[in-house]
Amino acid sequence: MNCVNLSTTCSIFNQASRSNLLHPLKSPTFPPISPRSTIPISHSSPKLRFSVSAILTKEEEATTKDKEGRPPFNFKEYMLEKANSVNAALDTSVLLRPPLKIHEAMRYSLLAGGKRVRPILCIAACELVGGQESMAMPSACAVEMIHTMSLIHDDLPCMDNDDLRRGKPTNHKVFGEDVAVLAGDSLLAYAFEHIAVETKGVSSTRIVRAIFELARSIGAEGLVAGQVVDISSEGMADVGLEQLEFIHIHKTGALLEASVVLGAIMGGGSNEEVEKLRSFARCIGLLFQVVDDILDLTKSSQELGKTAGKDLVADKVTYPKLMGIEKSRELAKKLNKDAREQLSGFDRAKAAPLIALADYIANRQN
Repeated sequence: MNCVNLSTTCSIFNQASRSNLLHPLKSPTFPPISPRSTIPISHSSPKLRFSVSAILTKEEEATTKDKEGRPPFNFKEYMLEKANSVNAALDTSVLLRPPLKIHEAMRYSLLAGGKRVRPILCIAACELVGGQESMAMPSACAVEMIHTMSLIHDDLPCMDNDDLRRGKPTNHKVFGEDVAVLAGDSLLAYAFEHIAVETKGVSSTRIVRAIFELARSIGAEGLVAGQVVDISSEGMADVGLEQLEFIHIHKTGALLEASVVLGAIMGGGSNEEVEKLRSFARCIGLLFQVVDDILDLTKSSQELGKTAGKDLVADKVTYPKLMGIEKSRELAKKLNKDAREQLSGFDRAKAAPLIALADYIANRQN
């Protein structure tokens, strides 16, 4: 096992952030952002209820105390409320219509449950900069559609060849490989249509900027880049921390970053606020994967709702493999601390959901 200096590992990640590793192309110049509309638009729906109590441990349910004496932030209540809103919006976003089979396949995976971390991050970032949930909800649904697409494709025999996802048979096991591929493709395409058509009360400039951010985060400079390098690295003996971080900053972190950035853009955040939240998201993106690597070794398939130990079977390089379990846990704590520091300039009460979400990602058990 390699001997790894934790501070060096974190500095590699920080250098990646400073060099704009995720987006190596020059960022386009957007026109000045116009003031946010204050028209209240409700996306809430009592039609579909969702419980996250099964995925929150006692530690994760803890409230975030306010030093100024305000009522403590109840994370469990917040997650339940936002997850219910997201699931109701997702349920109405993809309806059963001809051809039925493709829409059934799309809905099967999209509505299969899950923690809804990405859409809730999107909404929380929007509300942090002064926006309303309704402004971010189409984007929140879009990132979940794309995340679902990535899971459908990741589970295919030509990729990770998995039979279980979110405690249910994977999409291709139910609908066949051909329909599963097309269901993922359809969710990917529809995500952008959904943002363009359903976003209300937000300027067209912001909508275009959000679509650009999302597209770049999942293509050959983002999620796909990480996936390709991940596949190419299987079985290789000389994969180091820098390459592993490249994989995860792109494969996992890119869409988490987009989730937060989209919320900040839709909520009317300034460029400075958007970039601070981007830095926060990069920290939690890598944090998410470090924890995922640890859970893959320490939890059962039943506890995870997906096949446990598959990274070991596939001979993939992971943080525990390079650093050991304890050093990986130390890195997770460091990344959580770094993420929280990015929120220090925001109002603490408004930042409480993102602080709690970072803690949840660090302490999650599945």
